[in-house]
Amino acid sequence: MKHVAKTVAAALAAAALGLPGVVQAQDYPGSRPVSAVVPFAAGGPTDKVARELAQVMTKHLGATIVIENLGGAGGTIGAKKVAQAKNDGHTVLIHHIGMSTAPALYRNLGFDPLKDFEYIGEIADVPMVLVGNKNLPPNTLKDLLPYIKANASKLSLANAGIGSASHLCGLLFQSAIQTELTTVPYKGTAPALTDILGGQVNLMCDQTTNIAGQLKANALKPYAAMQPRRVEAFKDIPTAAEQGLSNIEVKIWHAMYAPKGTPQPVIEKLSAALQKSVTDPGFRAKMAELGAEAVPAQRATPESLKTFLGNEINKWTPVIRKAGVYAD
Repeated sequence: MKHVAKTVAAALAAAALGLPGVVQAQDYPGSRPVSAVVPFAAGGPTDKVARELAQVMTKHLGATIVIENLGGAGGTIGAKKVAQAKNDGHTVLIHHIGMSTAPALYRNLGFDPLKDFEYIGEIADVPMVLVGNKNLPPNTLKDLLPYIKANASKLSLANAGIGSASHLCGLLFQSAIQTELTTVPYKGTAPALTDILGGQVNLMCDQTTNIAGQLKANALKPYAAMQPRRVEAFKDIPTAAEQGLSNIEVKIWHAMYAPKGTPQPVIEKLSAALQKSVTDPGFRAKMAELGAEAVPAQRATPESLKTFLGNEINKWTPVIRKAGVYAD
């Protein structure tokens, strides 16, 4: 009887401690789908990466991954929803570099990227390229830099809105060359591209996933890839460092998160499926088509993402604060 009593007591204690959650974690993902929140509109660069990932990761996780687009406020609305979601592994977040810039951009963010999430891993990098209107006289970045210095007050730099990838790249570019240009924010990449193609604005720095078509059609003048090595899909575009501007590096990275408190076994299963997905030949080929690059498996881990996110926050916070830019 004492043995039975002890067994019952142990079972009650386990229930009180929430250990059934461990059992559920062992059975994860079960038959329920996983909702992957993309905090941007369908059809955008982050959405494209997420949908390609969902297809291959569904296979490796053993559960259907459904994309849920929840845009607004530079990705903060969707991120906040995931931070407050049930931490059972059936809601995850696929976000880009905005997770590292939001703390400096928003005074009332509503969540802490470093405290309110569990890390799953990085997914892919999207290179940035500085481009200009075809009628701009300089043909290379070496020629463009002195041209900017001489004509700074007359030149305009477009972006897709405050907090967008093109805005962030533009800020870092101006900081690197120590010259301020007239910044022209748009409501999205499409109208910005329309005006740069039409000559209403002069320059823009944006993701290859947004401008790949225009680059392939020679509709824009490419000046530099904003990363240490040339973009695999556009190897004819030299890097900024090759042309004498070595103090700038911008890539738009994407990563996956879960709500804080998601059981560790669940995180491990999600990360293991992610690591298999980023090394999947089909996924890597799809990323290459977009001008993006799937990360190596060692970056698709919680430890790597945690370190990387902290470093990115430290990198962008002083740049944004120096520019005096706020999104709210």
